[in-house]
Amino acid sequence: MAADNILKSRQVSTMIKQGFISDPTITFSPSRPHSRVSLSPPPPPPPASASPSKSPTLFEMMSEEQNRESRHSDAARRRLQDQVSKVLADAPFLDPAWGEFGDVKLTVVSRDGFKVSMDVHRRVLVEQSRFFAEKLRRDGAVSHSVEICDCDDVEIYVETVVLMYCDDLRKRLMGEEVSKVLGLLKVSAAIMFDAGIISCLEYLEVVPWSEDEEEKVVSHLGQLQLHDSVAEVLQRVSAEPSTSMRPDDIFLRLLTGVLQAKDDKARREMKTLISRLLRDEAPDNRDRHDVSKDTLYHLCHRCLSSLVLCLSEATTSVDDSRRDRGAIMSEIAREADNMQWIVNILIDKKMGEDFVKIWADQKELAVLHSKIPTMYRHEISKITAQLCIAIGRGHLLVPRDTRFSLLSTWLEALYEDFGWMRRACRSVDKKLVEDGLSHTILTLPLPQQQAILLNWFDRFLNKGDDCPNIQRAFEVWWRRAFIRQYVSEQDNSQLQITICDYPN
Repeated sequence: MAADNILKSRQVSTMIKQGFISDPTITFSPSRPHSRVSLSPPPPPPPASASPSKSPTLFEMMSEEQNRESRHSDAARRRLQDQVSKVLADAPFLDPAWGEFGDVKLTVVSRDGFKVSMDVHRRVLVEQSRFFAEKLRRDGAVSHSVEICDCDDVEIYVETVVLMYCDDLRKRLMGEEVSKVLGLLKVSAAIMFDAGIISCLEYLEVVPWSEDEEEKVVSHLGQLQLHDSVAEVLQRVSAEPSTSMRPDDIFLRLLTGVLQAKDDKARREMKTLISRLLRDEAPDNRDRHDVSKDTLYHLCHRCLSSLVLCLSEATTSVDDSRRDRGAIMSEIAREADNMQWIVNILIDKKMGEDFVKIWADQKELAVLHSKIPTMYRHEISKITAQLCIAIGRGHLLVPRDTRFSLLSTWLEALYEDFGWMRRACRSVDKKLVEDGLSHTILTLPLPQQQAILLNWFDRFLNKGDDCPNIQRAFEVWWRRAFIRQYVSEQDNSQLQITICDYPN
């Protein structure tokens, strides 16, 4: 009989997967223990021997380090002992209604040697746990001694045993932290404690999670092989494709809502929020649902149409005293700000090259822009400045002809509006705009640089601070044109290839 029981104990050890050692020692003994619960802290480390030498030896230094680490861990051990004592204080198996003593002595041992022994009842283990029902279904008259070693969290194991005695597990779990319930779920799954598994999953489905807890829940449930209740828990972080809107439809709805918002403060706040969320990187970009290029350019064309309409109304109403000038300026500024926001998203997503061509081709808009006072239109020139900054930083890689077309269409407007931009828009960084414009000009062929910079030279002498100060670009052009002239020399040498036939 003793040999059979030892064989069963080894079978038990091979079945426990989560948090148990691969081969714990479990023995079966006919003797009955004399106490229901015992807590045994690990033995203290041996005291370091005194040394008459003033300089500590290597052995003494190692011993002192061990003692120091032991002192640091004493507080953690005392906290663990207090927590376990609190769990056991109202443990149901201590209730005399369950009988004088349990017939299974269950011992849980932590990795640092902290040990908890409990006298529990075989019939409870068998009823609640399919694992114990399989391994303890025979020898009902024999008292068993079970030891579980190398536990990650002794408190969680003890708490799981206590749960097996509870009639209302939901009430018992109420108020517990998500991380603790995940630990209980892990142990319940290991011993096939179905009622504990269901109660933990139901609890996780109900309570809110923080962002850190959400990652832990998804990770733990993905590792555990559980039943269909897991799908209900994860419904808050996943959806079936057939029952949800396409991500791009949602993005279009959100972005359109921001562009059409009536409350300016709420509109600014949502722009900041959505911009930040769109910049967030997923841990694995393959799992990321991002706004599409088609959606962003659809919104760009919509903003352009609104901007053309506003400028058209402004050109016919600017001399009409009945027309509120403040309303005109507000409408134009709003549409220009919308366009800047979408362009910023395009640049962040590395999708903005096509927009540079679109903006460079807005000849009608540029003509309308020139017909209205600067105080109404200067917000539009911020779009040109925005593109020049991105090109100057290398964030937009556009062909040479497109770069020149952009400046041909909008550079005069930027010159005219720069003074108003600098004074009226606190968000405009004067130096940033000047550097971006300088770098963009210097990417062009030298004759185009010369034409643009000579025109700027005359304008700057007349306008001063109301004109962008791009002296740096002027200096670079000067050195390229007059000091470090580079003349490409054509290589007239010809590569000669001689073919020789050798007789076989």
